[in-house]
Amino acid sequence: MDAFVYTGLPIRVIFADGARDRLAGEIGRLGASRVMVITTPNQKTDGEALATSLGDLCAAVYSGATMHTPVAVTEDAMVVVGREKIDCLVALGGGSTIGLAKAIALRTDLPQIAIPTTYAGSEMTPILGQTENGLKTTQRSMKVLPEIVIYDVDLTMSLPAGLSSTSGINAIAHAVEALYAEDANPIISVLAEQAIAALARSLPVIASDPADRAARSNAQYGAFLAGACLGSVGMALHHKLCHTIGGTFDLPHAETHTIVLPHAFAYNAPAVPKAAESVARALGVDHAPRGLFALARQVGAPRALRDLGMPEDGIDKATDIALKNPYWNPRPLERTGIRALIAAAWAGEEPG
Repeated sequence: MDAFVYTGLPIRVIFADGARDRLAGEIGRLGASRVMVITTPNQKTDGEALATSLGDLCAAVYSGATMHTPVAVTEDAMVVVGREKIDCLVALGGGSTIGLAKAIALRTDLPQIAIPTTYAGSEMTPILGQTENGLKTTQRSMKVLPEIVIYDVDLTMSLPAGLSSTSGINAIAHAVEALYAEDANPIISVLAEQAIAALARSLPVIASDPADRAARSNAQYGAFLAGACLGSVGMALHHKLCHTIGGTFDLPHAETHTIVLPHAFAYNAPAVPKAAESVARALGVDHAPRGLFALARQVGAPRALRDLGMPEDGIDKATDIALKNPYWNPRPLERTGIRALIAAAWAGEEPG
């Protein structure tokens, strides 16, 4: 057995049907009494219903969360936090909502309870991505790691099939990169392969029958494992590209990850044959990058960045930004290869 380092994150996870009914008790566990429920505008009604169920424990509902966590939105939410003397944050939603709670926690060190309604995985990580002046930056801090995560399959049953597919493949991306991370270890590698397999089995079923409860539960489990991978080890080229492209061109987060993943992995796969074998095994295919592309096609997910609104002249701009700041990757970053993979993702071509 090779030597390795594994660091477990201090996070309490509750995974059960009806788990959201335990929220008040978990708030009590934290010693809080003035909660702010956070949602996106589309989930405002759900957030207000959750607030009503908490009674006097809820002091405010903030429904302005948006993708890529703009600093201006965080500053607006901070006004409510101060005015209402908030002592706990409850994020109900996906990566946008959980990201806003993290951004507030970074500035206040307030405790967080995350209740995911997508498969984003952000709830399991000490990672925050923020956007300001068109530039998205990320950082790791234990201040932004939620103290408690509540997984309740009932909250994912209404997630549209299309968003389920892209959110799930976004989660797969976390597990794929965890397999070849600079600080990869055998514990996380086991979780990563299991996460990919659970999601790859579940997403096609959800795409054809969104009401399949067993598939929803298995997908949520896979997302939990993938999020744990993302939170425990570093990422590489795929995540760097997605942050660059998504933040620069204001593209939807999960869809961008879905499109870029097969191409980024095709670039790295020759340098990480064991990871490629693990991904192929989890997908039940012979060629991992093409298997990821085929999965996106099977579930009806977008496969071209141009379909999300990225301009063709953005290929060179994204390449420049991706190469601007050095970061670890298992294969050296070469301009020709990076540009080629971005161009292929822009056009929606099958990876080689």
